[in-house]
Amino acid sequence: MNGCLEELIRQSQQGDREAGERLVVENTGLIWSVARRYFGRGVEPDDLYQLGCVGFLKAVAGFDTAYGTQFSTYAVPKIAGEIRRFLRDDGAVKVSRSLKERSATVKIARQRLTGALGREPTLSELSEETGFTVEEIATAETATASAESIQRETGEEGFTLEAVLTDGSQEEQLIERIALGQAIERLGEREQLVIRLRFFRGLTQEKVARVLGVSQVQVSRIEKKALLALRDLIAGGAPV
Repeated sequence: MNGCLEELIRQSQQGDREAGERLVVENTGLIWSVARRYFGRGVEPDDLYQLGCVGFLKAVAGFDTAYGTQFSTYAVPKIAGEIRRFLRDDGAVKVSRSLKERSATVKIARQRLTGALGREPTLSELSEETGFTVEEIATAETATASAESIQRETGEEGFTLEAVLTDGSQEEQLIERIALGQAIERLGEREQLVIRLRFFRGLTQEKVARVLGVSQVQVSRIEKKALLALRDLIAGGAPV
């Protein structure tokens, strides 16, 4: 990493506000490149940029040169995450109260049935327990899942959706992955559900198979088909 950049990061982490401000100024282009992905969502561009700056400074505060990665590679997901968090919690993209309440009901039912059955309940069992349709359950659980789950290790395999879709070596690829949520929404219903359960809820293929009432082989096939489709959608520029 550039020695000057490393020194500015170190100074900022030690409380030097001028160093932090200089880092923001020198990386304005990077912050805007992420912020413009969220134009047209009811939030002014300048506000998106300011949110991006907050995420950028959080990246500065949390960066460690021992990570063995470029700072920009580390910073882009932090910038995007701050903007997404605002859009999800406070901005134009909101999860309705009724959807949150439904999700809470499903969560309680899932925990109760898991304890009673000694395994993950199937969607049909959850439907019978809650009175919601399978589609209503899937919608409630996926709508309230965090977008940042793409970076969480999933199941027993210890890989992430982010790692599966790209090699993580280029800043441009990181920026493109911000469109992942929109690409997922363009998948078929079954593919969406498998991706959500595998990578957002962190279930293994075996557990997903039990939830859906299908074989692990079927889950594997659906997952591979969905990942291929996501790669194509992202490569083709899924709209954000």
